[in-house]
Amino acid sequence: MKKPLILIADDEIRLGKLVSDFLLNSGFGVLTASDGKQAFDIFIDYRNKIDLIILDVMMPHMDGWEVLKEIKKISSIPIIMLTAKAEESDQLTGFKLGANDYVTKPFSPSVLVARVENLLKRSGTVGGDRLLSGNLSIDLIEHVAYIDNRVIELTPKEFDLLVYFIQNEGIALSRDNILNAVWNHDYFGDLRTVDTHVKQLRAKLGLFSSYIQTVRGIGYRMRCQDEDLDKS
Repeated sequence: MKKPLILIADDEIRLGKLVSDFLLNSGFGVLTASDGKQAFDIFIDYRNKIDLIILDVMMPHMDGWEVLKEIKKISSIPIIMLTAKAEESDQLTGFKLGANDYVTKPFSPSVLVARVENLLKRSGTVGGDRLLSGNLSIDLIEHVAYIDNRVIELTPKEFDLLVYFIQNEGIALSRDNILNAVWNHDYFGDLRTVDTHVKQLRAKLGLFSSYIQTVRGIGYRMRCQDEDLDKS
């Protein structure tokens, strides 16, 4: 199981290193940025690998609010805002722009690590109640699927099919495999049932329909990494 990857963006090098060391000692992977533009560029480059961002507000080139706003346009990744400002209006600004938590300096690095762990548990990166891949999030307890925090209205079989695809992401799955796993071995329906449900699922994924690729001569494969998407 891969360790969660955290992006820390702070122009205070000493503080950034302190937080980085605490996270590394707690078993996380870490990427660092010293200004807002660098943070946004790193996020774009590692978008499908980063699990959470710790984002300082006061940074050169792009401030934290701007970075937060731009990232939340394209991703539901959890973001903790880190700032010296304690005013309620600043916290409200952050939450309205999509921040998931807010930590005021000075702070205890161990408390920040605990907040990171709790936020990752809530988002499903740590723990087994939620599946995450690309822009998709699946709540296995509530039986609900989301795209960028928007609910996707799925039938029970469409939900089971999406879960099976995500659990086997990157693997070419035959129609027989899919039928047996999602409809169970005692199902006597036609293999075209799989094609019909895949078509319906793709339609409900909308702009992200290409997450489900056709593998000619075999069946289907889920791939949510943007750079590898195949429009077939």
